Amino acid sequence: MQPVAAQLDAQQPPEQPRLLTLKRVAMAAATAFVAANIWTGCPLLALWVGSMAVGKQTLSMGAVGIVVVVLAVLVFAMALLLTWLNNVYDELTGRPRVERRSAWLRSMRAESERHVSQRAGVTALERIVMVNVYVAVVTLVVWYVFFAAPPAPTLCTMHC
Repeated sequence: MQPVAAQLDAQQPPEQPRLLTLKRVAMAAATAFVAANIWTGCPLLALWVGSMAVGKQTLSMGAVGIVVVVLAVLVFAMALLLTWLNNVYDELTGRPRVERRSAWLRSMRAESERHVSQRAGVTALERIVMVNVYVAVVTLVVWYVFFAAPPAPTLCTMHC
């Protein structure tokens, strides 16, 4: 006698390869969009919210605090979204889950996490996020080395 879940899976038609490929491409596009917005869209939106809080006044610590809080909330939400996208992608591709536990909570005969993750490899979504981080860091370095202006001299260094 088969379990109920196995019977239900047997009754459902297998997903078509084209639909599965389309879903995987959509997940990859969503991951690229979210990963790029972590370092571009989130800071811009946080600055916009801070500028709306300041209005026509001068900059205050309250506005800076608003920018920091909004940025933290947005980046946390985007990181959760990336985690969700990765989990859904893993389910679509049938990738085994690597359960991460502290060493003192694992069984002595349990398989090492590193062996499971080595077998599973790196997914396309993880590669997209890695490339996005590389692009962000290289862009920051290029901007800092070639385009950032030197700091303006202060009055103390000119007249002291």
